Amino acid sequence: MRPLRNIRRLLLPTLLLLLAAPCARAQGGRGFMHQEWTVEQGDSTPLVHILPVYVFSRPADLRRYRRLVDAVIKVYPIAQIARDKLRALETELAHLPTKKEQKAHIRKVYDEIKAEYTPVLKRMTRTQGKVLLKLIDRETQYTAYEVLREFRGGFIAGFWQGVSKIFGQDLKSEYDREGEDRIIEQIVVYYEAGLLR
Repeated sequence: MRPLRNIRRLLLPTLLLLLAAPCARAQGGRGFMHQEWTVEQGDSTPLVHILPVYVFSRPADLRRYRRLVDAVIKVYPIAQIARDKLRALETELAHLPTKKEQKAHIRKVYDEIKAEYTPVLKRMTRTQGKVLLKLIDRETQYTAYEVLREFRGGFIAGFWQGVSKIFGQDLKSEYDREGEDRIIEQIVVYYEAGLLR
């Protein structure tokens, strides 16, 4: 009787694993994606794309990376909104005939953005602020300083650049996807692929 009981105990988990295995293989695991098959000399071989793996030398590096991931998750949607608002503003300004009407429209949009996003920006950390400045440049192809100078004037842009320097930020910081911002770029790619939500 005892061997039969042991077989029953092993049979149910084994059966469940066998039933779940085809589903797991078809969808891919957490570090790879199985999308297609190749046929070579009559043999079918799965073509597996493996995502990169980062190895950190110290726990501090992992904490810094996690902080960057959290910052990108929080501020990337704001950078996309900034891109869309800037495009809409440029389109609307092209249809306004006089400089006076353009300035009035810029002031109106500025007041709307300030009222909506000041509470959000006040709750950001320094890391999130730095990442937001970089991502605004990534999304709009303009630094925050250039946006301010173009739409609010050189004096105001210079004033806010000075204030940002006091707090360790730089409105003129450019996004370098191949250099110092390559980790942020990789996090954005993961975010856009839906791997970080």
